[in-house]
This record gives sequence, structure tokens and C-alpha cells, in this order.
Amino acid sequence: MPQKQKPKIEDVAQAAGVSIMSVSRAMRGVEGISQKKREQILKIARRIGYYPNNVAVSLAASSSNLVGVSVPTLFGTVFSEIYDGMRSTLEKSGFATIIDVSDYSISHEEAWVERMISWQPAGLVLTGVDHSERTRDALRRAKIPVLEIWDYTEDPIDLCVGVDHLKAGAQMGTHLTELGYKNPAYVGVQSGKDPRADRRFQGLEQSFDDADCQFCAQDRDAISATFEAGFKATERLFEDETINPDVICYLHDNMAFGGLMYCEQNGISCPEDIGIIGYNGLAINEVLAKRITTAITPRYKMGQDSASLLIAKILGAKTKRTISHPVIIEEGQTTRSQSN
Repeated sequence: MPQKQKPKIEDVAQAAGVSIMSVSRAMRGVEGISQKKREQILKIARRIGYYPNNVAVSLAASSSNLVGVSVPTLFGTVFSEIYDGMRSTLEKSGFATIIDVSDYSISHEEAWVERMISWQPAGLVLTGVDHSERTRDALRRAKIPVLEIWDYTEDPIDLCVGVDHLKAGAQMGTHLTELGYKNPAYVGVQSGKDPRADRRFQGLEQSFDDADCQFCAQDRDAISATFEAGFKATERLFEDETINPDVICYLHDNMAFGGLMYCEQNGISCPEDIGIIGYNGLAINEVLAKRITTAITPRYKMGQDSASLLIAKILGAKTKRTISHPVIIEEGQTTRSQSN
């Protein structure tokens, strides 16, 4: 069967019962059409999958070499390292990138995707596998190569390169229970803020349940995973005399570093009095006198593999759809066997 042609501006005009000029004005947001009529036209355009090419003529010629990349944040090094690996590979193949920061907002990502589709880029990169149905529908209609990074699913929109965070959390929990820890606590960000962090938490919880133990406390008040947030959360845990954790699991190494600093400043010996485990294997571990036990994620390599997969798809080459990167537990000096 022949492929269905992309909707045209004429299709929108016919469906809305207006002129092509009215559709053009509605899309460009210029005067000459009421706000009510503009909203009706835009709704019809979205429904049938029409997205205008809003880029200037000077950019339109190069849009076939443009790749849009959406990341939730550039704080720290996690997403910047993934992006560096991706960008270097894309540039070597003649592709340019434009980056957007969504601040973990699905609605922001949704609006950005619609803008990017109108630019007719060569491909799009989205962080994670949690997107609105409207975004998924728009991408299916646009037929633009789409890559999901950092998280992992075997059923992506198009392509996926990432880490199975549920499995990574379970792997970390198993490591801790094998060391003999029985009373863990957790420090992270607010539930629902970061879907990948939530899945790691679920994996940890599952592995502790399997070992007949559970979290004695959780501190998930932080908005972002900073050194200070880790410090203050650890302080709150130790102020509660009703709990007695033997190990604290942190969302990632930055928060774990904050927790380690609190312990050192308050005469709490680590790992003798308390164990600490982070996540990601961040560069800060390379300069610490006491290395934090962590789970290493291959972020730069993930970026390279992502770009290579996307380039192959853009060029029409036959390629695999998904790549799952394992994490590696690196035993530092902040955990130890509890049989000692």
C-alpha cells in the first residue's frame, strides 16, 4: 500500500471551512483572524496532523541536517555527558544539534516537539520513555526518526538507547543485602519529579522486599538532587531518633556526597556507623578521599551509541531498534560487609 501523504494546509482549510490565508494567519499568530477562530483552526490542524514549516527560508534548506535534542536539565554532568557523546558523533556525520531543557515537564516537552516538527528536522531525541499521548501521536504522524535516551523500553516510539533503571535499582539493592544491610533509608527528590529515579527506587524496594527487609525511612522532599539537598536530608534522618538506618541509598552521587559531608562534620563514621551508596559514578568520586560506593552508568558511550543508531535510521540503513546499557556496581569506601 502506498504511504499516506502528510496533511497539507489545504486540508486544514477545507476541514475548518476557511481560506488558506486564514489558516496561514492562524498558524503565524498574526492579525486578521479572531482568537476563537484561531484556536479552532489550530485544534483541527493538530487533529489531522498538520504542522507548518515555521523556520525561515534560510534555515529551511539546512533543516534536513538538524537534530533536536530535549533533556530535562543540564545541572551536573549526567545529561551533558550524554549530549557530548551524541553531539560529537552527529557532527562528524554532518548533523547539527539544537538543544532544549524541559525541566522534567511533559507539557513543555509536548510544546517543544510540536515546534520542532514544524521545522522538519532530520531527527528528534527525547529523554526517557514517559511522554504525553499527544506527543506520541504527533511523532507518529510526522514520521520523523525519534530516539529515546537514558531510560529503556523494548517498545520505543522508534529507537531507544538507555538504562533499565528498575533493574539498576534492584541490582544496587541486591548488592547491599548481600553485604548484610537490613535497615536501609532512602534520600531522593519528590516522587513524580523524575520517572527514572522513581523506577530505581521501585527496584531498590523490590530487592529489599525479596530479602525480607524494607526502608525504615524515606526523605523525598528535595526539588533537585543537589549537594545541599543531600546534606539536609541526611540531617533530617539523623534527627529522627525513632529510626536507626544502617545504610542510606541516595538518588545519585551528588546527594550522596552531601550526605557524606554531613556525616563527617558530625562525627558519624562511614562505613562503620552508616553505609552510603550513590548512583551514576560521577566525576566527583575521582577526587574524594573516601570514594562513594556507586553504580556506574556509561553516559558518554550511551550518547555515542544513540547518535550512531539515529544516523543509521536517518540515512535509511537497517539497524536495531534498542540498546540496553548495564550499570556496574563500584564498591567504594562507604559500604562494607556487615559480618565484619
